Amino acid sequence: MFGLGTILNVAAIVFGGLLGSLCGKLLKESHQDALSKVCGVCVLFIGIGGALEGMLTVSQGKIASGGGLLIIASLAVGALIGEILNIEGGFERFGAWLRDKTGNTKDSRFIDGFVTASLTVCIGAMAIVGAIEDGLTGDCSILATKAVLDLIIILVMTSSMGKGCIFSAIPVGLLQGSITALALLMKPLITPGALENLSMVGNILIFCVGINLIWGKKIRVANLLPAILIAAAASFLPL
Repeated sequence: MFGLGTILNVAAIVFGGLLGSLCGKLLKESHQDALSKVCGVCVLFIGIGGALEGMLTVSQGKIASGGGLLIIASLAVGALIGEILNIEGGFERFGAWLRDKTGNTKDSRFIDGFVTASLTVCIGAMAIVGAIEDGLTGDCSILATKAVLDLIIILVMTSSMGKGCIFSAIPVGLLQGSITALALLMKPLITPGALENLSMVGNILIFCVGINLIWGKKIRVANLLPAILIAAAASFLPL
C-alpha cells in the first residue's frame, strides 16, 4: 500500500504520545524532570554515535577522522540561513496555533514539547530513505522500524514534556508523506555520499536537541535545519 510506512509512523507517534500522556499524569514533577534529563542523555548519545559513525574510519588498524570542514561549513551557512528565515519561529507559531486549537492554552510546556519532539523524530536518514523506498517499491520496512523507535521516544517525551509531543506526528506525516509522493524525483538526489553527509550533520542536530533537553533551550535547533540540505548538496561538488 502506497504511503503505508508513513501511516504506521504517524499512528505509532500518536499511540506512544497517548500512552505517555497517561503515564505523565501518574508522575510527580520531580519524576518528569528526571525523565526529561534521562531522555536528553539518550538523545545526546544517539547523536554522538551517529555523527562519529560518519566522521571516523578505520584504515590499516588505525582510526582516522574526517568531515570536519563539511560540518563547520554546513552548520555555519545553515545557521545563517535558518536565522534569516527564522524557521524556529515558524515552528513555535505553528505550535502555538495547535495549542490554542486543541484547547491546551494553559499548557506552558506545549510549544517546547512540540518543537523538541518534532525535531527529534523528523531529523535523520531513516525518514528520508524509508519514505523513498515506500514510494518507489512499497517497502515500508525502514519506516516500520522507525515507527517502533519513535513510539518509545515520544512515549518518554510526552511523559515528561506534555501533550505537545503528540503533535509531532503532523510534521512527520507531512515530511515523509511528501518525500514518498515525490520519490521518483528525489531518488537520483539521494546518493550514498549525500546520505552519509545528511546523516552525519543530522545527528549533530539531534545532539543539539539533547543539549536543550538537559540544560534548557540553549540552541535554536530548527534554525540549523538548512545545514542538512547544504551537507547533502556538498556531496555533488567536484572536490
